[in-house]
Formats: sequence, C-alpha cells, structure tokens
Amino acid sequence: MGLLSKAALGAGVALGALIAVVAVRTALYEPPVPAVAADLELAAAPAFDLQAAARRLAQAITFQTVSHQDAADNQLAEWDDLHAWLQATYPRAHAAMSRDVVASHTLVYTWAGSDPALDPIVLMAHQDVVPADAAEGWTHPPFEGVIADGAVWGRGAVDDKGSLIGLFEAVETLTAAGFQPRRTVILVSGHDEEVGGGGAAAANDLLKSRGLSAQFVLDEGLLVVADNPLTGGPAALIGVAEKGYATLVVTASSEGGHSSAPPPQTGVSTLARAVTQITERPFPLRLQGPGADMLHVLGAGSGLPMRAALANTWATEPLIVRQMAATPAGAALLHTTIAPTMLQGSPKENVLPRDARAWINYRIAPGDTSQDVLERAKAAVGDLPVTFAWARPPQEPSAVSSTDSEGWKVISALAADVTGAPVAPGLVTAGTDSRFLAEVAQDTYRFQPITLSMAETAMIHGVDERMTLTNLERMVQFYARLIATAAR
Repeated sequence: MGLLSKAALGAGVALGALIAVVAVRTALYEPPVPAVAADLELAAAPAFDLQAAARRLAQAITFQTVSHQDAADNQLAEWDDLHAWLQATYPRAHAAMSRDVVASHTLVYTWAGSDPALDPIVLMAHQDVVPADAAEGWTHPPFEGVIADGAVWGRGAVDDKGSLIGLFEAVETLTAAGFQPRRTVILVSGHDEEVGGGGAAAANDLLKSRGLSAQFVLDEGLLVVADNPLTGGPAALIGVAEKGYATLVVTASSEGGHSSAPPPQTGVSTLARAVTQITERPFPLRLQGPGADMLHVLGAGSGLPMRAALANTWATEPLIVRQMAATPAGAALLHTTIAPTMLQGSPKENVLPRDARAWINYRIAPGDTSQDVLERAKAAVGDLPVTFAWARPPQEPSAVSSTDSEGWKVISALAADVTGAPVAPGLVTAGTDSRFLAEVAQDTYRFQPITLSMAETAMIHGVDERMTLTNLERMVQFYARLIATAAR
C-alpha cells in the first residue's frame, strides 16, 4: 500500500472515529438542568371576574407613581392615593394580611401561615413606573387606564402594576374562597425600583431583623417569549440570576484654555482614545452560566442539528457563540457588556475643558466582578493619562439560583401549565428589586406569566405599553395557583 493510500486510510479512520464520538455524545446528551418537574400536584385555577380585574388594573394606572431621577420631582401624594385605593379595593386581602410601610412608601404585607416552622415565600411587584408623555405617540393617553382592543393600556400595565394587581387579585380571590396558607406568604412592593430600589433594601432589612429565611423570592424579570428563535414558538424563561450593575467614570484632566491655541493632545482627545480603547477590548463571550443553560434546555428539543451541536461543544462552541452573539440581546447573555452612555466636556464650544469625563455603564455577568471591570479598563487604556472612579458603589451580579429546588419545581411546573410553553432558566440582563432580598432568600426567581413577542417587549419603558386581558387572566391564575400550591 502506498503512502498516499495509507494517509487516506488513516484520515478515514480518524473521520470515522470522530463521527462515532459525535453520534454517541448526541445520543446520550441530556440538558444540564431540569426544565419542568411533572410530579407535583398543582392547585386548580380559581374562578374570578376578569373584566372587573381589568377595570381595577386600569384604575391603578391612573395613579401617576412616576419615579424621576431627581427624587424631588416625585409626587409622593400619588403613592399615598394608590395605597389608600389598594386598601379600599382589596378589603379581604387587607383583612388577611398585616401591613408594614418602610422607606416612606414601600409596602410589606404578611399573610401568616398556620405552620410557623415552614419557611415563607416572598412575592414581589413594584409600584413605581418610568415617565411617559402622550406626545410620544401613544394610542391612548399613558395615565388614563383605557381598556380597548382586548387590553388595558397605560404606563405600568406590564412594568409592574400588572404584577401588583395580579398579586392582589390572587390574594383577594383566595381569601374569598376561604383559603388559609400553612406557609407564610409575604408580598413586597417597592416604591422606587426604577431609580435604584432603596425601598426594597429597606424591606430586606425589616425581614432580616425578623430572622426570615424565605424558601424563595419571585419577582419580575423574564416572561414567555412568543417567537423564541430556539423553539420557533413560545418559551417560558425564568430568571435564575441577574447581572450586576456598575458605572465607571473615566476622567481626562488637562490645563484647559482657549480653543484657538490647543495643545497637541487635549483632555477631550485623550478621553476619546480611552473610551475607544476600553470598548474595543470587550469581555470574552463564554458559553457558560444561565445563558448557556437556557440554550441547552431549549435547543435540545429544537432538532437533531442543534442537539448534536450542544452535545459536542468541545468542537462547536465557537460556532454557537458566534450565532448567539449575532444580536446585541444574544451577546448580552454571554458576557459582561460595556456601554459608554454619557460625556461631559467644556460648557462652551471655544473653551478647552480642564476635565473631560465619560460614564461607561457595565452589566456584569455572573462569574465576573466589578474588580474585573476596573482591571480590564485600566489595562485597555495603558499609559493614557486618565483616572477612574465609580459613579456609585457597584452592584455585583446575583448568585445563580437552584433549578433543583422545591421553589423552582413549583414555579416551573406552573409556568408550563399556565402558559403551555416549554420552560428554561435564563439570565436577566437588567436589574430588579429582588437583588436586594438576597440576604433573606434561599433562591430568587424572576418571571412574569405573560406572553409577548420580541417586538412587543419594546413597549416596556416605551410607547403603547399594555396588558392584554389574556395575559392578565394568566397572571392572576398563576399567582393564585402559586400561593395555593406552595403555601398549602
């Protein structure tokens, strides 16, 4: 046999071995986390008046609990009116639960269970909303709470008064039916989630002072994506972690002066180089953590090619990462993101600034830290004469919650039953109030039982925010069944 034939034979053997390895790994492949626990006895959906619930959500929207960046601009009387309305509108819920107010307007309700040995559950929904202006082109004015075309329209309908009303509708319905929890149920409703969450931090301090260790905390965060690209249809994503948050201020100092006689390097040009060098050194994309778990769980059921790719990431990881990173949202699941957002220089066009500054916002992925962010930024700028400071103390990424816990099993089983969608863990790339309750939570999950298309998610913090009656019905049923299942 000639050398060429021997080489061909060797290549054929190697290829055959490779194919065999891929085939075996594909056949034996199982997703790394359970999607749904099917052996639970779930509480039945209670009967309730959906039209009346829609009218109450519409009323809640009319309270303009708008959180402004400058707290002095907040109209706190709107929060007072909302609180009084909640008490008048949900009398059974308020009779069943004790109520504490912390940090001026954050609400903490306790529905005491009959068995104090059981760890409580904590359900969260914030009261405040972001600003909205009818001149932006809303179909219906953002604070009139209009019910039209099968939906409740207005700022906060989804984020997050929909959840707040869903929770109260659930408790009111359960109390009317005579339900009494064995496990204590706690509702936490922050008043300032949109501007930092100081109220949730105060709620954490209250619960911590009582020695509470919650079986789980559930807050907003992820939802059912109607047109998930991995499934070709709906997928219910439950956030098991959320990214950290940090803003780095980069400052380039110079002597300033008149723009008619600039030095070779100005503070602005130095700053521009620094920002460019920082952004051109991104954090590496990595197929790990909750983003990768979501891909494994959903991708495993999307056909043989994807299953084979996921079973053999030793060979396919670069391709998978490249595919996921094709969109900014996909890339955000796989690494810490870097986003310059604000610049400050001279107050006048013909004056050289003494200090030029840039604010760079980071969303820190689990596995990275704020110290990693700072070190990477310093390495990127090299010997450029700039300084670094945090705009405020960084928030580190949350811990990753269990997908084997009793809390996960209940939430994921109900998510599947109520929405009819496959369930997977996911990563929340924004921030929620739940991060402040980490000290009193064994696990924290982030999920709203509503279905939106990718395009429809733009209405959150955008124009024409609305809650369909179908989604409102699912939300009330989900919360009521969750309480009746987890707390019975």
